[in-house]
Amino acid sequence: MIKDLKNNIETEIKIVEEMSHFMNRRDFASPEESRLIDLMIGSYQRKVKIINNSIDEIVKNISLVKKIPGKDVEPKIEKISISPASADSNVKSKEPISERVEIVLKKVDKGKFIEELSISEELLKKLKKRKKIKGEKVIEYKKSRGYPKLANSFFRSFSNDFLLKEKFSGLISDLRKSNLNILPVTYISMMFLGLLISIFVAFFVMVFFIFFEISFTFPFISAYSGSYFARIFKVSWILAVIPIITGLSFYFYPYSEKKSLGSRIDRELPFVAIHMASISGSGIEPSQIFKIIALSQEYRYTASEVRKILNQINIYGYDLVNALKNVANSSPSAKLSELLKGLATSIMTGGNLNSFLEKRAETLLLNYRLEREKFAKTAETFMDIYISVVIAAPMILLLLLIMISVSGVGFGISTGILTLGIILIVAVVNILFLVLLGLKQPGY
Repeated sequence: MIKDLKNNIETEIKIVEEMSHFMNRRDFASPEESRLIDLMIGSYQRKVKIINNSIDEIVKNISLVKKIPGKDVEPKIEKISISPASADSNVKSKEPISERVEIVLKKVDKGKFIEELSISEELLKKLKKRKKIKGEKVIEYKKSRGYPKLANSFFRSFSNDFLLKEKFSGLISDLRKSNLNILPVTYISMMFLGLLISIFVAFFVMVFFIFFEISFTFPFISAYSGSYFARIFKVSWILAVIPIITGLSFYFYPYSEKKSLGSRIDRELPFVAIHMASISGSGIEPSQIFKIIALSQEYRYTASEVRKILNQINIYGYDLVNALKNVANSSPSAKLSELLKGLATSIMTGGNLNSFLEKRAETLLLNYRLEREKFAKTAETFMDIYISVVIAAPMILLLLLIMISVSGVGFGISTGILTLGIILIVAVVNILFLVLLGLKQPGY
C-alpha cells in the first residue's frame, strides 16, 4: 500500500506540473486557446480531487503489524493502470518513463477518473491541432513584382550608387521607421522610374494645352487660335511642375507614413504602459512582458514594434538592453522611444521596473487627457469660424448676387459663373476645414 500511495502522489505531482505548464501557456494564448486551456485545467483539478479521495482508504489499509485472518471485507479501492502520456503529456521529465503507471482509486470514482482522462486527451488533441494550424501560417517576404520589379530592372545599379554615397539618408531613415517593408534600393528605383514617367506625362499634358484650351462655358474644350509660340511659354511650367510634385510625393511619403504610424502608437501607448506596469507587478521576467504585449490583439501598432525587440533577442542574439536601445532608435514614435530607453536604463541599473512603468503610465495618461482637452477647445474654435465663414458668408454672397442681378450692375461675369464660383468656394472651404481638423486631431 505504501507503494500505491507513492504512485498516487507522484501522479498528482505530474498533473500539477502540467497544470502549471498550461497556466503559463495561457498568458500567451489566443482567446479560443485560452478557453480550451481553462477546460484542461478544470479537468486536471477534478482528477487531482479524485486521486485525493482515495488517499484516506489507502492509509487505512497501511499497518505495521500483520492483521489476524478473519472475514474478508470487500475493498473500497481498486488499482487502475494509465499511460505516462495520460498523466503528463506536456511536461518533460528528467528520466524518460516507458512503463504504465498504476494508481489506486475508489471504486465509485473509477468511472469519473476515466471520463476525465478522455476529456483531457480530447482537449489536448484540439490544442495540438490549433498549434499546428497556427504554425503553418507563415508570413513570407514576396519577391518584387509589377512596378517595383520594373523599377529595379532599370534603376537598381543607379540607386545603389546613391545609397553608397548616402544621398538619401533622411529618406532611408523614414522608410525604415514607416514599416513599409520595401527595401531602400527598391524604393529609390521606384522614385526614379516615377520621375521618368512623370516627365513623359508632363510633356503630353503640355502639348495638349498648346493646341487646346479649357473654359468654364460650353464647349469646355476648344482649339487654341492664338500664337503657338506665345502659348508654349505660357504652358512650359507644366514640364517642370508635374515631375517636381511627383518627386516630392515619393520623397515625403515615407515621412507621412512614419508620422501616421507614430500617432497610432502614441494613441495606444498610455494603455500599453498601464498593461506593462500591471504585468511587471507580478515579478515576471522583463522579456516576458514584451512577449505578452507582442501577442496581444489589443495593441496592433505597438505590438509590431515590440516584436522587433523579440526578434533582436531571439534571432540576432542581442541582450534585452541592447535590443531596447536599437528598437528605440528606429521607432516612429518619440514617446515609445523614450519609454524603451527608460526601460533599458532601468534594467541596466537594476532599478524598480514596476515603479518606473507606473510613473510613466501616469505621465502618458495625463498627456492623453491634455491632448483630448486641447483638441476639444480647438474644435470649438473651428466651429465658430466655420459658422462665420461657411454658413454666413455664402448667404451674404447670395444676397449680393441677387442684388446684382436685380439692379443689372455686372462685372462682365454671368450669373451662372458667379453661382458656380460661390459653390466651388464653399466646397473648397469645407474641404480645408476637414483637412485642418484631421491635422489637429491627436488621433486618440
